[in-house]
Amino acid sequence: MDAHTPVPSVPSPPGAVPPSPVPAAGPSPAAVAAAGPSPAAVAAAEFPGLEPGYLNTATLGVPPRRAVTAMREALDAWESGRSYTDRYEAAVVAARAAYARITGVAVERVALASTVAGAVGLIAAQLPEGAEVVLAEGDFSSLVQPFAGAPGVRPRIVPLGEVAAAVRPSTALVAVSTVQSADGRVGDLPAIRQAAAAHGARVLLDATQSAGWLPLDASRYDYVVCHGYKWLLGPHGACFLTVAEGAEATLSPGFAGWYAGDDPWASCYGPVPRLAPGARRFDARPAYLSFVGAAASLSLIEEIGVPAIHAHDVAAAASLREGLAGLGYAPVPGDSAIVAVPGVPPAAEARLAAAGVRFSSRAGNLRLAPHLYTAPADLALALDALA
Repeated sequence: MDAHTPVPSVPSPPGAVPPSPVPAAGPSPAAVAAAGPSPAAVAAAEFPGLEPGYLNTATLGVPPRRAVTAMREALDAWESGRSYTDRYEAAVVAARAAYARITGVAVERVALASTVAGAVGLIAAQLPEGAEVVLAEGDFSSLVQPFAGAPGVRPRIVPLGEVAAAVRPSTALVAVSTVQSADGRVGDLPAIRQAAAAHGARVLLDATQSAGWLPLDASRYDYVVCHGYKWLLGPHGACFLTVAEGAEATLSPGFAGWYAGDDPWASCYGPVPRLAPGARRFDARPAYLSFVGAAASLSLIEEIGVPAIHAHDVAAAASLREGLAGLGYAPVPGDSAIVAVPGVPPAAEARLAAAGVRFSSRAGNLRLAPHLYTAPADLALALDALA
């Protein structure tokens, strides 16, 4: 491993190339909510190559120019053989801190992950024999399967609207996506949290389909997992897990590697001498290039502010629902950035594709997902194709 200059929270031997600049994570979301640029104002500068009609953020977000630039510079450095470990580590620190601010938790509450299923599996593996886990019907498999496949765990699957009511004294954990991938429905998180607290159960949220557009105070929940390649506009491989204070004791560092050490670079051989404090003891070794891109993308989310993005995305989705209803379709109602339309015939989807609209089909629904780079012309293109 290369020696590198010290960076915050990751001490290491000195003597490497000075770090290249990493995009700043920016001020807190509260500070930028009133003063930050509007999504429309940044779209031209940050997404100059985005083709018209991109309405598929629920599948894959589009990286801003700053993220692409940062990753290209990192790739060029890698190709030339220059040592940039220090830059990678600085990007990890910046991404972790930005995600903490966006989700309203202290930075020491954020662990790094590589996949949602891996982070959920860490939680599932430590549940006691016979533990009951309440899950939402039709939720994403990465959240459901780790419990379905865990020996001794008893999954109890109920409709989304009945999750809170299904919590009972025998329930150990409630695990639900903040926003459903298949149809965009938003869970009643306050009711779920209240029901869990009343019965002594813990709560795990998957915020992959909401972080970046739906305001969330992750500090109110025991665990929140989120992969950042959708609404946070990062690459695959930059995933986060928040662990509330007091919930650490429910998890085991049995999956920990050298990166979970208090000083990772002094923990490379043999047993880790001392695990990191807080949630960092559950860190998975980060995919460096992914976090270079994630640090830059998260800085844009912070600059605009989640409240402003929420207002933009929900308004765009509402415009789509209104237009679709006017064409005789019956989109799933709600105030979600994901617009799901059941029963769209294949011929209509073929017209969308022919018009250059990017969309997805999930669980029998046409799924459209506008985000901060979506303009009225993108919505019109989709509605015209479906007319």
